[in-house]
Amino acid sequence: MTTNPSPIARRFAPFGTTIFSEMTALANTHKAVNLSQGFPDFDGPNIGKDAAIAAINNAHNQYAPMPGVPALRQAIARWASRINKIDVDPDTQITVTSGCTQAIAATMLGLLNPGDEVIIFEPYYDSYRACLAMADAKAVFVTLHPTQNGFAYDPKELQAAFTNKTKAILVNTPHNPTGTVFTTAQLQEIASLCIKNDAIAISDEVYECLVYPGHSHQSIATIPGMKERTIILSSSGKTFSLTGWKVGWAIAPAHLTAGIRAAHQFLTFSVSTPLQFGVAALLDNGEEEIDKLLKHYTHTRSLLGEALDELGFKASLPQGSYFIMADHTQVTQRLGLKTDVDLCRWLPENAGVAAIPPSAFYSDPVKGANFVRFAFCKKTETIDHAISRLRNAL
Repeated sequence: MTTNPSPIARRFAPFGTTIFSEMTALANTHKAVNLSQGFPDFDGPNIGKDAAIAAINNAHNQYAPMPGVPALRQAIARWASRINKIDVDPDTQITVTSGCTQAIAATMLGLLNPGDEVIIFEPYYDSYRACLAMADAKAVFVTLHPTQNGFAYDPKELQAAFTNKTKAILVNTPHNPTGTVFTTAQLQEIASLCIKNDAIAISDEVYECLVYPGHSHQSIATIPGMKERTIILSSSGKTFSLTGWKVGWAIAPAHLTAGIRAAHQFLTFSVSTPLQFGVAALLDNGEEEIDKLLKHYTHTRSLLGEALDELGFKASLPQGSYFIMADHTQVTQRLGLKTDVDLCRWLPENAGVAAIPPSAFYSDPVKGANFVRFAFCKKTETIDHAISRLRNAL
C-alpha cells in the first residue's frame, strides 16, 4: 500500500489553516490586542440570553426540527419583512443553520453540481472558496478595485465573468472585508445579468444592520425578477454580538430551499434548540439594541480610522460591516517590510496589535498585498489601547 505523504484531502490542500486562526494565535502568543478576527470583546443583549435560559429551564433541550424551531422561523419571517422587505413562508422558505457559514456550505452543497461556475467578488470571505471546493464547483473572480470612495467592481469585468456555465453569483453586501455597501444601481446591474444568464444570487447579508450614515442596505431579492432566484443568508452573530451562538438562516423560494435542506440535514441536521428561542426573542424585540450597537461602532470606526491615518495608513472608512481596510505602503516602507503578511506578522510581536492580511482573500495574493484589515468591533477602551500601542511602535 502506498503511503500518502499528506492525509488532507486534495480539495482542502490549497487552503491550510484559516488566516483567522493564525493571526489569533499570534495575538495570544504576544498578548496583543486582537483586531484581527471579527468578534466583539463584549457580550450580547440580555433579551436573548434570558430567553435562551428560559428555554433551557422549560425543557427545550432536545433536537430541534431540522428546518428550525417554528418560533424562530416565524420570527425570521417577520424580520425579513421589516429588514429585507420581502414576504416569506416560514414553513417552506426558511432554514435555520449553524451560523451563516453553515448556511453557505449547505447552499453550495445542496444546489451546485461539479463544474458549475460561481462568481465571487474578491476580496472574499475565505469559506466561500472552501465550500465551492467541497461542491466541486469553480470559482470565477471579479475584483472590487480601490476607488476614491471605497471599493467597486468594473462593470465590464462583471459582465465578462458570466458564461453558459454560470450557476450563481455570490453577493456579499455589506461586504467583508472592504465594507462596501452595494448601491441599488449595482444590484440592478447584477440582477439583469442573473436574469439574462438564468443564474441564482446567493446573497450573504450577515452585516445587514451594520450600515453607517449616508448608506443603506438593500437586498438583491427586492430587485424585480430576483425574489424567485435569490437565497438570502444571514445570522444573529454580527447583529447581536453573539458570534459564539452560531445561529444563522437561509431564506429562499421553496424550490431552492429544498436543495439547501437536502444538504443541511446531513451537515448538522439541527441547531441548538434553546439558543433558537433566544434569537427569536432578539429578532422580535432587539432593534433598540441594534441602534445602540451601531452608534458604538460608528464611534469606534471613526476613532480607529483617524488614528490609522495619523500613523501613515490610508484608511478606507467602511460603508458597512465592522472592518477597516487600510493601505499600509507608507508604514511598511518605513519599517523595511513589504507585504501585508510581513506587516501582520510584525505587528503582534512589535506593536502588540493583531490585524489580518487581506491577500488571503484574493485569488492572486498580490492584489491585496498593499492592504491590512483591522476590526473595530471592540470596546472603546480596547480601541484606545490598540491605538496607544500602535503610536508607541510606529
